[in-house]
Amino acid sequence: QVQLVESGGGLVQPGGSLRLSCVASASIFSILDMGWYRQAPGKQRELVASITRGYSTNYADSVKGRFTISRDNAKNTVYLQMNSLKAEDTAVYYCNVAWNPLRSWGQGTQVTVSS
Repeated sequence: QVQLVESGGGLVQPGGSLRLSCVASASIFSILDMGWYRQAPGKQRELVASITRGYSTNYADSVKGRFTISRDNAKNTVYLQMNSLKAEDTAVYYCNVAWNPLRSWGQGTQVTVSS
């Protein structure tokens, strides 16, 4: 069973930055396409960034140009650098396998953008 542990969230002012991290327990991490998802109150969870095992990246239009996903296979870790944060980025952020997420999710990390 793969365990996913997210961290790095917090309260930040509009225009600020945060860097999220997610450590996966899987020894097969390097062959997984990984993604960052978010879920805002009252909304469905959405995939906002993905990175393939070949390091190709893709972003939702809402975060394109502001967020950057990266990975370190030696550390079984995927990152999300978030810049120019907006109030609408407020959500719980999760990592999981991109496009076909595992049934089990981590606890997520709360990101709140507010002045």
